[in-house]
Amino acid sequence: MIKPMVWAGDHLSMLDQRILPTREEWLALHTYSDVAWSIRDMVVRGAPAIGVAAAYGMALAAKAGEDRAEAAKILAASRPTAVNLFWAIDRVVAMSSFEFEDVLAEAQAIEAEDLAMNETMGKHGAALIPEGANVLTVCNTGGLATAGLGTALGVIRTAYAQGKGIHVYSCETRPRLQGLRLTAYELSKDGIPFHSIADGVAASLMRAGKVQFVIAGADRIAANGDTANKIGTYSLAVLAKHHGIPFAIAAPSSTLDSTLATGDLIPIEERSGEELTHIEGVQVGPDGCPVYNPAFDVTPGELISYIITEKGVFTGPYKF
Repeated sequence: MIKPMVWAGDHLSMLDQRILPTREEWLALHTYSDVAWSIRDMVVRGAPAIGVAAAYGMALAAKAGEDRAEAAKILAASRPTAVNLFWAIDRVVAMSSFEFEDVLAEAQAIEAEDLAMNETMGKHGAALIPEGANVLTVCNTGGLATAGLGTALGVIRTAYAQGKGIHVYSCETRPRLQGLRLTAYELSKDGIPFHSIADGVAASLMRAGKVQFVIAGADRIAANGDTANKIGTYSLAVLAKHHGIPFAIAAPSSTLDSTLATGDLIPIEERSGEELTHIEGVQVGPDGCPVYNPAFDVTPGELISYIITEKGVFTGPYKF
């Protein structure tokens, strides 16, 4: 199973997703500050995987005798949008003990729970995908973004394993190309039939009747079903609605944030303009080019046909 990290006895070993798929390198993270850096710099990404990493970061803080509140503060500041990050940190902060063995056990429990949720979610979601469907997805929502299997990609994996004969269109997902670099990497390893596409190809595929199902992950879901996910997801939802194609979100229940009434309240991370003006360190934009680079957008709940969690499949109007 493809996994983004492994506890290695006295440190966290993490697959560097910034350099996939051309190189597979594992980094040894020995401190909670190392883990915070890995989240901030997107060595690890994907809301569930970020939560698992943060829990192990807290374990490393406990191992070193660090202050629990300070470690939680630094880790929580690493990425603002993924609610799983705060959910995992809060679980550790709420523990009566901050002894290393206890915190490590909690981190391992969070990892195991996420994998189990993905497996259940995959079964719920696969039932929605028609036989022989062309399924379109965005970003990376597979084993690399979770504790294993995946959310939206986990649903796709399960449908394929059930013999549904599906084919996948994987959007490249600019500007960091997680779809092209990571989802294509995972689909290739699994032998699932797919084509990578430029983000702008989705509309013409839908108009031509070549897409029967669209599925994405989520970094945070508000109480009314409004969903923050990788930038470009909202566009796909609008296109799917126009063409009468089901649009689904797959995410564990830890991604639900019932404290936020609507998606307007979800904090949206804005990242460095160099992610747009440079590709693999090579400058492609003019010097001094002004850039607006939000990492996420919010899809209104009314555009979402299904929200799939380990607890089942929900349809609108949503109230979490």
